[in-house]
Amino acid sequence: MEDEKEKRVQQYLELNQKSARGRLKIYIGMSAGVGKTYRMLQEAHSLLRNNVNVKVGYIETHGRKETAALLEGLPLIPRREVFYKGKKLDELDVQAILLLHPEVVIIDELAHTNIPGSKNEKRWQDVLDIIEAGIDVISAVNIQHIESINEDVKEITGVEVKERIPDKILQSADEVVNIDLTADELITRLKEGKIYDHTKVQQALQNFFQSDKILQLRELALKEVAGQVERKVDYQITAKQNAFKHERFLACISSNHEIAQRIIRKTARLASYYNSQWYVLYVQTESESNDKISLAAQRHLINNFKNATELGAEVIRKKSDNVARAIIETTEEKNVTTICIGKPHLNLFQIILRTGVFNQLLKTLSRNNVDIIILS
Repeated sequence: MEDEKEKRVQQYLELNQKSARGRLKIYIGMSAGVGKTYRMLQEAHSLLRNNVNVKVGYIETHGRKETAALLEGLPLIPRREVFYKGKKLDELDVQAILLLHPEVVIIDELAHTNIPGSKNEKRWQDVLDIIEAGIDVISAVNIQHIESINEDVKEITGVEVKERIPDKILQSADEVVNIDLTADELITRLKEGKIYDHTKVQQALQNFFQSDKILQLRELALKEVAGQVERKVDYQITAKQNAFKHERFLACISSNHEIAQRIIRKTARLASYYNSQWYVLYVQTESESNDKISLAAQRHLINNFKNATELGAEVIRKKSDNVARAIIETTEEKNVTTICIGKPHLNLFQIILRTGVFNQLLKTLSRNNVDIIILS
């Protein structure tokens, strides 16, 4: 078993030498306590034994004795101390990592939100900076922190996770590894006090740590990692051997915040599955001009644009009272293969139907073999 671990480390090192840009490896799991941090630290020890300059940039043990024990013997980069609202808090010290420039750095809690005033708002942005500097990063995240499946997670757990990472981070990772446990194994670990303090166990069992919820989250994690592997095979092997037309998706949104958010997330999932480019089109009609919609609606619109960009989309804004024609123009300009519109998006449908070019839209889409997906 140990020989196999060392072999994997050796393969990892050989791959590292092929690129000037740092490589990203992400451990992903269905929930807290499956062993992501533990596995990262095990890998750090293996790299250290192979004379690799590896350092621990940020690890959160959550008081777990087994995990804390693995920190012994590993070189740690001190955390950056920050005072915020009268409290002393610790953050990842990106500048120290860049100055020390280890070959590999271990950084936990990828979805973490940085303290206000930090260079980057999110830790995943810190990780991108470190990778661009030519340093390899090994990190970890739970499945519920993936942006485009946020609503699925909310339906399963009843909780909306606020700290999220865009799908493009997983897609850009050189390796994504799923740390898997059965629901029974995870609940046993919880009862033994290996995940949370004993005082929190009963509350956790009544809320998040229920077998049906764990099974659904486990399925999401397995599907996500399988999808990542499939896309990598498709991109690295199939696409090189066979020239074929890649899908290009266009998400059409209005200023309706919740509907737009749903369309963006679902289109992002489709684009991610097909490993393809995608766009978000917002057509500003006269009725949605800045002086006619509320400031709250404008803020939501800007947030949706930001969210779409983080998920990997190119945002296109057009001013026109002829929404159908704007869709046609964008479809032709970007060689779009699939248009995504929300089912409850009645305002958009009404605008399209009122225009005289609706038939032209359908004919254009048919002529160019463009599909329309109506998202629920």
